[in-house]
Amino acid sequence: MNIRVLAIDQTLGDGEDKVNKKEFMKDKMLILGATAIGVYDLRVTPFDENFPGVETHANALSNMLVEKARAHGEEVAATAPGFLRFHPDEGKVMWMILLGLGLVLSGLLSYFGAVSGLGITAACLGAIYAIDKYYFFQSGIITTALFPVSLVSGNYVSLTFYKYFTEERKKQALKGTFAKYVSPAIVDEILADPENIELGGKKMDLTVMFSDVRGFTAFSEKLDPRALSDFLNSYLTPMTNIVFENKGTLDKYMGDAIMSFWGAPIHFNDHAHHACRCALKMLVKLKELAIMYEQQGLPPIDIGIGLNSGDMCVGNMGSDTVRSYTVMGDSVNLGSRLEWINKKYGTRIIISEFTYAHVKDGFVCREVDWVRVKGKSKPVKIYELVSEGPPPEPKLTLLKHFNDGYQLYRDRKFAEAVAAFKLAREHDPSDALSEKYIELCQEYVAEPPPTDWDGVSNMKEK
Repeated sequence: MNIRVLAIDQTLGDGEDKVNKKEFMKDKMLILGATAIGVYDLRVTPFDENFPGVETHANALSNMLVEKARAHGEEVAATAPGFLRFHPDEGKVMWMILLGLGLVLSGLLSYFGAVSGLGITAACLGAIYAIDKYYFFQSGIITTALFPVSLVSGNYVSLTFYKYFTEERKKQALKGTFAKYVSPAIVDEILADPENIELGGKKMDLTVMFSDVRGFTAFSEKLDPRALSDFLNSYLTPMTNIVFENKGTLDKYMGDAIMSFWGAPIHFNDHAHHACRCALKMLVKLKELAIMYEQQGLPPIDIGIGLNSGDMCVGNMGSDTVRSYTVMGDSVNLGSRLEWINKKYGTRIIISEFTYAHVKDGFVCREVDWVRVKGKSKPVKIYELVSEGPPPEPKLTLLKHFNDGYQLYRDRKFAEAVAAFKLAREHDPSDALSEKYIELCQEYVAEPPPTDWDGVSNMKEK
């Protein structure tokens, strides 16, 4: 008799064998059923949508036999078919796994950005799927995979939304803080990487600039409040735009005076170059404004500018209710003194030796003097900022004669210095600095300075 055998025992195959019915049926369990498609005994299972119904019975019987063997302590392979079961220690271990996974994942997602966090989340979900499918399920163990999957997905979604909203609030706060101090381009740069910005006090190497309108007090007394306000707006607006165009940060207005600095909140090493370029452009703009003011019947104005570079404390400072992003320190005070010193020498832009050290390769300057400002015992060498790159030929000749005279002045050869300074003045009769040194040298010719004269000018005013 030919019998088709669907193997339960792995020693038998799926095929046709001639057997002794009595021997074959002994101690065996047989399930008889049709497998042909035409008999429509097909069932939907998680593994196949067209699974023979008789095989579901065979699988159930196989699982019962394997579980019976396990119950009697018989040796059964770990991968042998049987009933799916929960791990006995799942309740004890699952919460520890979830706690550890949640802490590690939260740390990683907080450190990395949204895109990298998405990759980490996908990797975690893939690892959970692989462990559940190829380790537990293959061993006949079912686990509550919903818990770790929900933890990983929820962690990513909640932290991403939290970072999005908090960073948006932080960006809005930064934008509100810096929009009135720097150009829109700098604001965008700040918002692109707000982690680089520190609002608290921080010591940095910066360049500060003070500019002031000469004789503004007397000038303002001739104007009514509305006209004075219009004048200030017409002057401060283009000057502030020049500061912004040259990557500067507006600190504050002090009446007609402008205080600004370079190198913060976005730090760049060539801050002194941008500051000097800004100062020169402000003088160019002043000439345009002078024409406009003349047409309006207003008197001409002039400005003085002081620049200094060095370590300054920069940050969002003030009280708990009112704060301002500003700079403080000795270097800032020196910059303010240099702006005022222009009045003593008839110059417009004076920079310190510290700023000069930054820009001497790209800008033309002439040494003005050694000064000791109020509150300082150590003298500072100061320079007049002339131009970016070589100036016109007449100016170059003037600078040559002036530098010759200045060196003679330092060497106490005052009579020879007078001659050199007069040659410089011939190329520009309006050069007030040459005129000042002519007068000073003539005084020293008439009454030489003491032998311990160090050539330092003491500035007692602020």
